[in-house]
Amino acid sequence: MPPVIDAASEVVDLCRDLIRIDSTNDGDGGGPGEREAAEYVAGRLAEVGLQPVLLESAPRRTSVVVRLPGADPDRTDALLLHGHLDVVPADPKAWRYDPWAAEVADGCVWGRGAVDMKDMDAMILAVVRERVLSGRLPARPLVVCFTADEEAGGLLGSHWLTEHHPEVFEGCTEAVGEVGGFSVTLPTGGRTYLVQAAEKGIAWMTVQADGTEGHGSLPHDDNAVAALAAGLARLTEHRWETTETPTVTALLDDVAAATGTRPDPDDPDQLARLLGSVGRIVRATTRNTANPTVLRAGAKTNQVPASAQAQVDGRFLPGERDSFLATVDRLLGTRVRRVDTHLDVALEAPFSGPLVDAMTTALTEADPGCRVAPYMLFGGTDAKAFSRLGIRGYGFSPLRLPADLDFPALFHGVDERVPLDALRFGARTLDRFLDLA
Repeated sequence: MPPVIDAASEVVDLCRDLIRIDSTNDGDGGGPGEREAAEYVAGRLAEVGLQPVLLESAPRRTSVVVRLPGADPDRTDALLLHGHLDVVPADPKAWRYDPWAAEVADGCVWGRGAVDMKDMDAMILAVVRERVLSGRLPARPLVVCFTADEEAGGLLGSHWLTEHHPEVFEGCTEAVGEVGGFSVTLPTGGRTYLVQAAEKGIAWMTVQADGTEGHGSLPHDDNAVAALAAGLARLTEHRWETTETPTVTALLDDVAAATGTRPDPDDPDQLARLLGSVGRIVRATTRNTANPTVLRAGAKTNQVPASAQAQVDGRFLPGERDSFLATVDRLLGTRVRRVDTHLDVALEAPFSGPLVDAMTTALTEADPGCRVAPYMLFGGTDAKAFSRLGIRGYGFSPLRLPADLDFPALFHGVDERVPLDALRFGARTLDRFLDLA
């Protein structure tokens, strides 16, 4: 067994190793590199004496699970600590550095997955390895899970695990995962750390219009392309109602307490002035959204096709699934039919209780004088699948970020990177959190 290590000292190397493993998930059956990433994670866990289990939903679509006992033998309420191993595609020609090289430059590790979410995977690995080697058990039983397929909705990862292997999550009541605990620098100069307590629901859909096939040179009153285009135009031009859920209200109230001004969710300029790039997140989480992303129709310029299809990425607020889908159908119109390809729940957890207290204490100890507030994620995470087992989830991947870093733009973006100091801060803070949770 290797000597005792310091998590903050090895987290950067672990992150770079993971980025160098191309675990791209193209959403169309891809993701074979997940097996290599899973084997790397399992090897690092086995190296310190743990016995991780590899579970495959399909060939090379691999997840890893391991369980650690808690310091208190009377506690049976386990905490789930999870991260996903897959990443979205990257085009090296558009990047400053090769997205698979994990270059260190300008105080950052650059590469696909640096913030989504091999940084958190590395924090988890580093902290668990240090705790095992030093004999420091977490406050409560801990289930550590690294999943496949999160970037395509988790059907071959977290959803498959909860359906086919719910026993590995036995006793888990709460979970901590990605996209939370990162800092935002306010105009006052103080930092607020945003813990993810909610996330929008997912409604990925295929919409199709049918018409009459014919020659492109003739008058045509039953054109499927035109019918689809008209429906999509109505959908994209629709102004969705602004709604504040409890999570968003708590965030806006906290900003008001810190700055003296409560942001208006309908004023993008004010949101940017008070919250920087995170203002875009707030605006996205006060309304439903539906954006066409893929179009398919026809094969020849001179032939009117019999059908036209589009894919739409829909996201809805907690409690608004049915009204959202009804509005989509109304806007698309009677000529366009909708087929749901992936429909998943919206989540909202209370920002209170011992687990939230533990996150808050860990952050305020690491960064005295900071504030901690909840926020809603515009995307989705594996917390959706784990919620089906009654596990309440939060996003807590602690990062102290430079004030001028456009953090939201790095997710699925070009030149994704994470500051070295933020990685080390995250490892120390996550370690402290496990003492308190």
